[in-house]
Amino acid sequence: MVTVETEVLIDAPIEVCFDLARDIDVHTRTVWKHTKEKAVAGVTSGPISLNETVTFEATHFFVRQRLTSKITEFRAPYFFVDETQRGAFKYLRHEHVFETVEGKTRMVDRLTFAAPLGLLGWAVERLVLKRYMQRFLEDRNVQVKCIAEERKG
Repeated sequence: MVTVETEVLIDAPIEVCFDLARDIDVHTRTVWKHTKEKAVAGVTSGPISLNETVTFEATHFFVRQRLTSKITEFRAPYFFVDETQRGAFKYLRHEHVFETVEGKTRMVDRLTFAAPLGLLGWAVERLVLKRYMQRFLEDRNVQVKCIAEERKG
């Protein structure tokens, strides 16, 4: 398994950041445009909460994929976890952590995943997916930061 972690400091209240991070509409607006990601089942709009699922359809590496995730842990406004139930990954756990630091919000994403296909999947995780997922999260977090700081003002 591979873990990637990102961190961003946002000049907005923790509740705003927490709610934006679990909002399906915000998610689809803040991911890479070329993936054409959309929610197609489960919670498809607005905030997602404990024990709810969402299925996203998106194109990654020129392949249209479906990924169903479930919110398995939830402590507002500090922490939530989504875990893949179905999709291309053998395992995927995404921890979202929020903390107030000197009047701002530190948002941390910790993504742990494993690809299928044994040794081939192990190599792809390390050679391609780790950097890809790191950039995906970093780019999304910049967008969430911009939205949160706009809403604050």
